[in-house]
Amino acid sequence: MDKKITTLCIVHQHPKILLGMKKRGFGVGRWNGFGGKVAEGETIEQAAKREMFEESSINIEDMEKLGVIDFHWNDRPDIIEVNFFKVKTFTGSPVETEEMRPEWFDINEIPFEKMWADDPLWMPLFLAGKKFKGKFLFDGKDNILEKELTEVSKV
Repeated sequence: MDKKITTLCIVHQHPKILLGMKKRGFGVGRWNGFGGKVAEGETIEQAAKREMFEESSINIEDMEKLGVIDFHWNDRPDIIEVNFFKVKTFTGSPVETEEMRPEWFDINEIPFEKMWADDPLWMPLFLAGKKFKGKFLFDGKDNILEKELTEVSKV
């Protein structure tokens, strides 16, 4: 089974988080963090910083890896490994790009109804700064069929 290694960065400056409305491609029409595929020859951390800049014009100064989740759909042959990063400090201001429209949300007003079905499950761990690992299996309509999510001491 083919595994795609990807990144997801969310700026968290309590009590706000920065999400982006996906304007094209996989996940279009949903609020999400910023990220994408790790290119050949780059580390996961380098990919996270590159994708964050490409999708929002923000330069990450300090980030912490908090989680890894494998996502699989029963109608697709691949697994997507997502590496979650909490962005603590950055330079620049969020700018809309061809792919994403950034917007700040209060942590009590996160638009879960316009996000992936798994987001409400891992987001409390993420916001609390806890580390986690997991696996999610979706059907072809993005409903969760199986889930495994565990708090861990090291990612």
